[in-house]
Amino acid sequence: MKVNIGAVNALDPLPTTLVGAKVGGKPNYLAIAWVGIVGRNRISIALNKEHYTNAGIRENKCFSVNIPSESLVEKTDYCGIYSGSEVDKSKVFVSYYGALNDAPMIQECIINMECRLIDTIDTPYHDVFVGEVVATYCDEYVLVDGKIDLSRVKPILYSTSDKGYWTLGERLTSAWDIGKRWGK
Repeated sequence: MKVNIGAVNALDPLPTTLVGAKVGGKPNYLAIAWVGIVGRNRISIALNKEHYTNAGIRENKCFSVNIPSESLVEKTDYCGIYSGSEVDKSKVFVSYYGALNDAPMIQECIINMECRLIDTIDTPYHDVFVGEVVATYCDEYVLVDGKIDLSRVKPILYSTSDKGYWTLGERLTSAWDIGKRWGK
């Protein structure tokens, strides 16, 4: 029997990311899980309008999305608890820059995506920033045959329903393949 639990967003779990932007000339990082895929090289991030990071994204027209591993859960959570308007988060991580020069990325994160801002969608409570990924950097040890192996990344997954961090389980099967068996 199905139970109606209300208008609940049940798209859980989501990868926890650290969005980087230069604010007031310094790197600032914000932990978020509301990241979406808009196309092959375009992503969206939904940030509450009150976030300090928004001003830096608007000013510099770029941002980064950094994927931390499980070992960075404490620092990642810190960046989600405290605002850059209250604490200087530029010293939490080692920052580096790519081609855009104004999208700070985190050296300690396994994967970093450098994004050029291409659109901003204004909603009542959130700014949705759409970025074109201009470059993706990753630690060499997570690559297998030139592709990212998630078991080596060990991403932090966030669950909205229980406000908890989770780890990644085992690979189930190959996509775009297993369905070919059905109906035969």
